[in-house]
Amino acid sequence: MKLKKQIVWILCFGFALSATSQQLNELADAFLSTLGPELKEKALFKLTGEERFNFNFVPIVRKGPTFHDFNEPQKAAALRLLKASLSKKGYFKATEIIALEYVLLDLENDRHKMPDGSSMRDALNYHFSIFGQPGTDNFWGWRFEGHHLSLNFVASKGVIKSSTPSFMGSNPGIVPSGQQKGKQVLKLETQLAFEFVNSLSKEQLLMARFSETAPSEIMTRNHPVVHPLEHHGISYPSLSAAQKTTFEKLLDVYLDNYESEFSKSFRSKIKAAGFDQLSFAWAGGLQEGTGHYYSIQGPVLLIEYDNTQNNANHVHSVVRDLTNDFGRDILQEHYQQEH
Repeated sequence: MKLKKQIVWILCFGFALSATSQQLNELADAFLSTLGPELKEKALFKLTGEERFNFNFVPIVRKGPTFHDFNEPQKAAALRLLKASLSKKGYFKATEIIALEYVLLDLENDRHKMPDGSSMRDALNYHFSIFGQPGTDNFWGWRFEGHHLSLNFVASKGVIKSSTPSFMGSNPGIVPSGQQKGKQVLKLETQLAFEFVNSLSKEQLLMARFSETAPSEIMTRNHPVVHPLEHHGISYPSLSAAQKTTFEKLLDVYLDNYESEFSKSFRSKIKAAGFDQLSFAWAGGLQEGTGHYYSIQGPVLLIEYDNTQNNANHVHSVVRDLTNDFGRDILQEHYQQEH
């Protein structure tokens, strides 16, 4: 087990310090070129096929090759593509979430099994899938997915055009024991939200809090198409200057996970739709250790966060683009121009 942990540590963190200036399509091509015919067939899917919208974040049987299938050069090429598709913060969170699989393995004594008898907690069981053909002139996509991670991308001309849905979860939310006791992967997502909600006046809290009981899961779950939620909460214009600052810090925690240029463009899109159209809603307790949920939403954005499972120590969070999830909007526009 000790050796296996060391291998996964290298796998997850070995490329964290090496930057790349290569275009995404070149990195995707480089990854595909390392694969033999069998693995390449396993990794490639149609851009317009149903599989691209089959995103999930629980430990289930998935399509696409995993780290189990890769040799060292293939692992390195796959991780370079992942690293180039996220910010340093986003890449670090993703690898920290993967590393939690071994924490779960120890805490649960490996009692949870997949249908084939393999361990449900497996830091190598993360899948790489390429959609379409990477190239300089065409649209293509890719997905990195496994337990508590679903990162979906669409790119064209070496530029990311869509990075949603993007799901990040953490179980445990705070590691309760062992060598990593106290580790909290999604710390700011939790702490800033509590700081914000507890800064609200009684009148403001009545607007923001739609239930004293948090839902057991994010409301959009893994639905391929999502719409604005019925609860809206308190609007951005109803906040004080200090509250707006905390709200924007919390928003940035999510947007800062993305590759820098995409993060800028997504933030500009949200701003163009109007910060005054954004709202924050809360459900559940007001102190850490109690079940809680929040959402941030506006005309183009929906963020959900839920922490209720395992005695409120199991976080699920997701970012959705209400107008361009899976790159639907830009692809539809592209196909209309072609015809």
